[in-house]
Amino acid sequence: MNPTHVHLLITHLPIFGSILGGFVLAYGLWTKTNQTKMAAYILLIVSAVGAGIGYLTGEAAEETVENIAGISKDSVEQHEEFALIALVSLIVTGIASVVGLYLTSRKSPSARVFAKFVLLISFVSFGLAARTGYLGGQIRHTEIKPNYISPTQDGGNREHDE
Repeated sequence: MNPTHVHLLITHLPIFGSILGGFVLAYGLWTKTNQTKMAAYILLIVSAVGAGIGYLTGEAAEETVENIAGISKDSVEQHEEFALIALVSLIVTGIASVVGLYLTSRKSPSARVFAKFVLLISFVSFGLAARTGYLGGQIRHTEIKPNYISPTQDGGNREHDE
């Protein structure tokens, strides 16, 4: 397994981990269950670590694809730039989750308010991570680009042989 493979595998963790962590945290807030909130914080911390690994393996992945015919350098650069924004957001979420984990374990009066803050930033992080994944997907999956027209399409004016 090379760094590109690791990059492709690990980059899904921040996307799904941040949304799942957010939903688990919301459920913990709704049920007022500290164990559920703590599980959500751990999931969000793991997602932040995954984002760091994904970002660190991104350069090797870029080197792997940069010489492949049909790869747009602009797509790679756009993905890389947005990945930094998502990384920062997920690191903030991870650090906030460590604080939330501490406050919840200490049964602090501010734990519930802080959990709502973490919930908000987890959903923001999900949006940024999902956008980063979408931009990364466009590097090799041109079919997800806006205004994509399949090579087999010709405007719907096909004549069929019978």
